[in-house]
Amino acid sequence: MTGAAAGPGLIETHCHLDYLKARPLDEILADSAAAGVERLLTIAVSPGNLDAALAIARERGNVWCSQGVHPHEARDWSPGAADRIRANARDPRVVAVGETGLDFHYDRSPRDRQRAAFGDQLDLAAELGLPVVVHARDADGEAAEVLGAHARGLARGGVVHSFTGGEAFARKALDLGLHLGFNGIVTFKNAERVRDAARLCPLDRVLLETDSPFLAPEPHRGRENGPFHLPLVAEAVARAKGVAVGAVLESAHANAMGLFGFPD
Repeated sequence: MTGAAAGPGLIETHCHLDYLKARPLDEILADSAAAGVERLLTIAVSPGNLDAALAIARERGNVWCSQGVHPHEARDWSPGAADRIRANARDPRVVAVGETGLDFHYDRSPRDRQRAAFGDQLDLAAELGLPVVVHARDADGEAAEVLGAHARGLARGGVVHSFTGGEAFARKALDLGLHLGFNGIVTFKNAERVRDAARLCPLDRVLLETDSPFLAPEPHRGRENGPFHLPLVAEAVARAKGVAVGAVLESAHANAMGLFGFPD
């Protein structure tokens, strides 16, 4: 495990704490704190874990959550799910809508259902005055089009998390006022396109995440990921951009605090 470099504490902006199974959550959070992670955002992905994500955030003083339905689960999107998000969003531990978006790589839900759930959740983010957490895989053009159609309503902006898109999508997202989230993929040998996006992204739009338990960074690929690996992501982004890791830490911290409104 790598310790955090000197500078402001790390903010884990995208993980799935209710999916972590390798060790007890208290141990994982203790190791994350030892690595310099001071705040965490656990992400809801389905109608079935909206309440679970919120429960984790309520139980721990340094964890907040989102409320949303992932494109993989878009087949289960319904007015009832939207109502549950509205109700849970009254809680101050809820700081974002999502993860929502389009995934045309796996197509685990029909594309028309993905589009409907994505648009509805962008409208919810606007209605609730919250930022949106976007998932986009093999859907750059259409995701950019949908985001562009809703951009004026997104007063709080958002993030395209786990960014793996091309240059055109990166520029479009940035032009719309969104942040780009980088995780362990930025350390993968065959992920030069992600490092290109990190180089293109201004420091004031960079967010750091692990997407735990998925996408463990090198040299930990193949194992369950955890927020304690976030320093490795920061270091890889700094290498890609050719800047000191402290500059990435400082900017990413300020960006996350501003976007999600975490208390000081």
